[in-house]
Amino acid sequence: MTITSLIIDDEPLAIGELAAMLKAHTEIEVVGTAENYVQALQQINDKQPMLLFLDINMPDKSGFDLLEEMDNPPYVIFVTAHDHYAIRAFEVSALDYLMKPVNPQRLADAIEKAKAMLFKKQEQQGQKLRLDKRIFIKDGEQCFFVPVAEIFLLESISNYVQVYFGKNKPMLHKSLNYMEDKLPDDVFFRANRQQIINMSFIADITPLFNGVLRVTLHNGVSVEISQRQSPKFRELTGV
Repeated sequence: MTITSLIIDDEPLAIGELAAMLKAHTEIEVVGTAENYVQALQQINDKQPMLLFLDINMPDKSGFDLLEEMDNPPYVIFVTAHDHYAIRAFEVSALDYLMKPVNPQRLADAIEKAKAMLFKKQEQQGQKLRLDKRIFIKDGEQCFFVPVAEIFLLESISNYVQVYFGKNKPMLHKSLNYMEDKLPDDVFFRANRQQIINMSFIADITPLFNGVLRVTLHNGVSVEISQRQSPKFRELTGV
């Protein structure tokens, strides 16, 4: 498996040192580098990397700020000179937290974690749910057999996903990223960080400011397509 990666660090010397170390790992392909927040967002949007080697302290915005801007960020290995961000790093689901100067064995271990997670993701993506299938959801004392084709919206709420179909909205103990991987991507679209919509339920599309779109579903529910996702939505729908 080739893992496309970006190195994001405000110190060019640190970028060079890490890039040199990564040459020993032939499965890692460094497709770009960035020295600040703006460059990083541009590179991520252009290159769509599978993995980020991400510094935390940068002059404009932090590595955490960068992740918050993305609806569905790549896997992340933090590489930093500061140890006091470790807890927060794992709260945002970082694969690993490497201290500078980077220890070669710790780097190798982190790359093995990335390979394992990406392999698992590939397996999950290869097992997409069909529209004619049903999802079983147990929400408290209630049980639902939810037809996939009838789901019009999924919304992330803490560690759960609220699944909207008909007049029901049971809670499923899964992440929104997990559901995005399982649902057929020719029908379901990640509108923003919190929501996935069923495109077959769209009744109206309204342009807003900064290229953002608002879609209205047949039942009157409105959802905003984020600035980052709007170009993808336009490409898919021809809007």
